[in-house]
Amino acid sequence: MRVSFRWCLPVAVGMVTLWRVVVILLVAAANLEVEVWGFRPKTVQPLYRSTGKWKARHAHRVEKDQTWIWPLPAEWSKGESTLLVDSQLELVVRGALNQSHVLEESFERYIAHIFVHLTEKDVVSKIKRRKWGGETLQKLVVNVVSDDETLQLGTDESYTLQVPAEGKTSEAYLEAATVYGALRGLETFSQLCRFNFSIKAVQIAETPWNVKDSPRFQFRGLLIDTSRHYLPVETIKKIIDSMAFAKLNVLHWHIVDTQSFPLEIPSYPDLWKGAYSKAERYTMDDARNIVEYARRRGINIMPELDSPGHAASWGVGYPKLWPSRDCQQPLDISSKLTFEVIAGILADFRNVFPFKLMHLGGDEVDTSCWNNTPHVNDWLEKRNLSAHDGYASFVLEVQKLAIALDWAPVNWEEPFNEFGNLLHPDTVVHEWLSNDLVPKIIATGRQCIVSNQDVWYLDHLDVPWELFYLNEPLTDLNSAEQQRLVIGGEVCMWGETADPSDIEATIWPRAAAAAERLWSPVHSANSTATARARLSRFRCLLNERGVGAGPVRNYYAREGPYEPGSCYDQ
Repeated sequence: MRVSFRWCLPVAVGMVTLWRVVVILLVAAANLEVEVWGFRPKTVQPLYRSTGKWKARHAHRVEKDQTWIWPLPAEWSKGESTLLVDSQLELVVRGALNQSHVLEESFERYIAHIFVHLTEKDVVSKIKRRKWGGETLQKLVVNVVSDDETLQLGTDESYTLQVPAEGKTSEAYLEAATVYGALRGLETFSQLCRFNFSIKAVQIAETPWNVKDSPRFQFRGLLIDTSRHYLPVETIKKIIDSMAFAKLNVLHWHIVDTQSFPLEIPSYPDLWKGAYSKAERYTMDDARNIVEYARRRGINIMPELDSPGHAASWGVGYPKLWPSRDCQQPLDISSKLTFEVIAGILADFRNVFPFKLMHLGGDEVDTSCWNNTPHVNDWLEKRNLSAHDGYASFVLEVQKLAIALDWAPVNWEEPFNEFGNLLHPDTVVHEWLSNDLVPKIIATGRQCIVSNQDVWYLDHLDVPWELFYLNEPLTDLNSAEQQRLVIGGEVCMWGETADPSDIEATIWPRAAAAAERLWSPVHSANSTATARARLSRFRCLLNERGVGAGPVRNYYAREGPYEPGSCYDQ
């Protein structure tokens, strides 16, 4: 085929001119502090980032009207005085919970964060107190109403926090219905405490503080994927720590998938032969350790066992689970062994994971393998089932197995889209594909979790934090009854390109943007312009606490800073 190039030059010149106009408009928008939500080419960034004028215009400065708490509380008031915090700050526990290892350990962790710059407990000496000229904060009195330390979906996380003005009293008060509400209050208290390098002491500015707080949604989740890349136990624990800083409360553990089966299953011990290697595995004791570690930080673990698709790794240890060696998934619906193995896995899971929700996957199932495998196709035909009918039958059978173990089943949205009327009424539908699906889910009376992939998938590196922040789970839901069925949302860290070397910078700070959307009242968390400086400060706080959170301003997540500068201006 011949191609004429006579028209190429003017078209090329026109395209270059158009591109230059687009770049100029984007630069102008940036200089005018206009937020641009459309396509932002990476090459635009240096054009307006490298000038001193841009830095001066956009540099983050402490503003008196800002509230430096992330996520924002439900209600708060503050004053104009500054209070010195004694480095020997004492925890006093009152109420029904006379002694709690959860609370005491948490207090010790936060003391380490608050006083990280002090090398001795007696740094705040009497001389310094006289120089300051006022009373120091010497006690944090915590009153927990309930002595029940059970953690579940819907556990009360509300708290009130009162920090006095300088000279009024030496005690701050934190009250919560449960120990987990107290943990959330400790996080808020720790964020109020800032080290003053001039006097080398910790202070709380703008006292007195009065905070009354509770989460907007009961489910505030983060998914991690240990099949695509193995994550060491210590990496998972570090992610759990960082979740607590942002007041997230559910770690969705996508344990196994097509690529690997890293978890020990005592009932079927050859399953973890599907791991990448013998070194990249988790024992059941590892899983128990992770669950308990998370509980002590107020975080539930929701395990996922995805089937019938995403399960090829199962057959490494048990080849009969495959329809054939050439066609390895979906799992063989015609084999009795398939459902015996699933029942055994779920029973072993139940001994480790106490959370009421069990994620059963059910997504992205290509049933052509069943049609193309003679013995499976024959099995379907004898029962007058199409492959699609078999898909529904498989999902419903697995739901029955989970419900028998006192779990509420969670499925990705595909089963609802394909055969929603057949799903158990207690099914929680996990939305991820269809932005307009949520009203359809709740119209059936079922609960749902929001994770729409275009704005809450962390592996989508070109999605900026602003879109994470502005994603509203209750869009087009007007009645309280409708809104009640949306139990919350989840950001998803799929692991195809994330491992211990880069996972923290991929998760943070964008997950924090979603965390505020899920915790704070919509009327107070509604502007990216006012959130930007607070998010930058929270990102720096994460860095100070050893979390490798990436810069806020980068176009692509996970990248390092583009140039030298302050943490607060990256």
